[in-house]
Amino acid sequence: QVQLVESGGGLVQPGGSLRLSCAASVSIFSVAAMGWYRQAPGKQRELVAVIIDGGRTNYADSVKGRFTISRDNAKDTVYLQMNSLKPEDTAVYYCNLRYRALDAWGQGTLVTVSS
Repeated sequence: QVQLVESGGGLVQPGGSLRLSCAASVSIFSVAAMGWYRQAPGKQRELVAVIIDGGRTNYADSVKGRFTISRDNAKDTVYLQMNSLKPEDTAVYYCNLRYRALDAWGQGTLVTVSS
């Protein structure tokens, strides 16, 4: 059973920064594709960023240049560094792990950007 535990969400002012973490309890972490998604109130869940086992990354256009996804395979953890946060970044952020038929989600962590 895969368990993904997110942390690091909270309230931040516009222009501020937060770093989200997602710790995985799975042996195949180093070869899995890890992603961050978000869902704002009244909107569909959307991809924010993804990092594959080779380290290649992909970002939503709305966060390019502001967010950085990274992974530490020794700690089975993926991170999302979020800088220059905007009110429209407010959402519940979910961690996702995909490997072959496995598709697992964390419980989500709330990020609120407001003055």
